[in-house]
Amino acid sequence: MKRNFNRLAHALLLTGTWAAGSAYAIGDLSGGPAVHQLNLTPAATRIAQELIDLHWMMLVICTVIFIAVFGVMFYSIWKHRKSQGAKAANFHESVTVEIAWTVVPFLIIIGMALPATKVLVAQKDTTNADLTIKTTGYQWKWGYDYIKGEGEGIGFISTLDSSQRAMSNSGDVSKASDDYLFRVDNPLVVPVGKKIRIITTANDVIHSFAVPAFGIKQDAIPGFVRDTWFRAERVGDFYGQCSELCGKEHAYMPIHVKVVSAADYTAWVGGEMKKMAAKLDDPNKVWTLDDILKRGEKVYGSNCAACHQANGKGAGPVKPLDGSAIVRDPDHARQIQTVLHGAANGAMPSWKQLSDTDLAAVISYTKNAWSNKTGQLVQPAEIVAQRSK
Repeated sequence: MKRNFNRLAHALLLTGTWAAGSAYAIGDLSGGPAVHQLNLTPAATRIAQELIDLHWMMLVICTVIFIAVFGVMFYSIWKHRKSQGAKAANFHESVTVEIAWTVVPFLIIIGMALPATKVLVAQKDTTNADLTIKTTGYQWKWGYDYIKGEGEGIGFISTLDSSQRAMSNSGDVSKASDDYLFRVDNPLVVPVGKKIRIITTANDVIHSFAVPAFGIKQDAIPGFVRDTWFRAERVGDFYGQCSELCGKEHAYMPIHVKVVSAADYTAWVGGEMKKMAAKLDDPNKVWTLDDILKRGEKVYGSNCAACHQANGKGAGPVKPLDGSAIVRDPDHARQIQTVLHGAANGAMPSWKQLSDTDLAAVISYTKNAWSNKTGQLVQPAEIVAQRSK
């Protein structure tokens, strides 16, 4: 009876697992992880392919050594077992054996070290790059600044798409697509066939920029500058994640690299330059409340709604903005300083990377959204004044 019950429970468990997999039918993500993935991500760069080849070479060598050593051991145990009348040999020191078990492992190590060193040296050769991009890790987003090559001067923040975070918060992922928790608002765009140097650093804690298809993983450390590189061999979308535990939102810090043709990249650069020109706001400009609230709503949706929610009610340890005394305070300085420098030991991250106008807009929005309705207006000049304090 007990055995039948256990079989029934096991069958129900398998059925539940199958049903769950059917309900959330997420497939392989091209350029990213695959369902039930056992192997390394398919390579999109020469370095990544060399890493895969190196991995398999070492796995084969280790497997052969394992089979040889344990094969001899188990054969000796079986062949020379006491029950068959075997007598243990009594000998000490064998020059031949000593030389063999010293030379053979040495040769194996050299055989593994030479190709590994070649790949490692190639990974660190960031010279003669066609494009240099500074990648800054923030809690919990990425900042990209194109500092050399075509597109020089372009800079933006890349965060998890708000719809993805809302889906995760709700627990209902029945409508999730293959890029669930990998979709971002602003992907990193690079041209195919060009050497891209990535300079990494961080604003707060240690992050790590990793894209498996490119064979790159470089820590981003506050106060330090490190670099890596890649040259994508085909166009497409490629994905990675921060691979250094960086806080409670670590799982919501994806990397999306869009590799495009040279012509498409040039067109993208032109479009971004036009957007940047349109955003070059005069910090001394005096805004009307209606205009700044429209802009503030967009900034809030892109940067703040993930934690504070679209309704401003917060969630868990995240404090609500709706009805907040700091938000409603006629003295704007405290809220501005909180947004500029963060609070609660990093639980509230710094947003000083946003422009003065965007910060003024989002603060003005929170002061007038939901039930706050204070009628207060924060001008960009106030942000400028507070940055120096």
